[in-house]
Amino acid sequence: MAEKDAGALRDAPRQWRVTASETPFEGGKTSVRTDRVVMPDGSVAARDYQVHPGSVAVLALDEQDRVLVISQYRHPVRHKLWEIPAGLLDVPGENPLGAARRELYEEAHVKAEDWRVLVDVYTSPGGSDEAVRIFLARDLSDADGERFEVCDEEADMEVARVPLAQLVRGALAGDLHNNCLVTGVLALTAARTEGGLDALRPAEAPWPARPFRA
Repeated sequence: MAEKDAGALRDAPRQWRVTASETPFEGGKTSVRTDRVVMPDGSVAARDYQVHPGSVAVLALDEQDRVLVISQYRHPVRHKLWEIPAGLLDVPGENPLGAARRELYEEAHVKAEDWRVLVDVYTSPGGSDEAVRIFLARDLSDADGERFEVCDEEADMEVARVPLAQLVRGALAGDLHNNCLVTGVLALTAARTEGGLDALRPAEAPWPARPFRA
């Protein structure tokens, strides 16, 4: 097995040939697609996956090193999960920073002055094309105006601020499961040892997985 230089690792765009494609299910925000894909040995295999518009999430960190979290019921997993504010990129080409600001306002009635890209991930690349950009938001304050009116699952939401170290312990203990929360708090902890938070990418950094308008 060849040894790789970790500093040279980079995911590479690649497109295997698709001989046929159909969409057996279309929902309000996502759909399911079946592609017939040519494998390296020349055979053709069916690949089913969720087609997703993409998402943003916000790890909002206050001056006391606490993270703003919300608790929300998630029906597919039959759990009420602790999460960080997040939402879909509802408009094709939508600027992810604008969407992140919106989600932080709508879910927590909070605004932030300092924004960075914390990490970009594919949530489940074997079964979905969903891409998520997780932002780090600092210099927090209450948003102006009236609170956003919530409904459905969001009407039962709880909002809290929890020390970062407590969230890291909860993730490693198996008590917290939301992928954006777990990825975000572990990435933030790692970033502090890899150049510091000010070395993170700027908030408008390119995002090839979901190109956006400036």
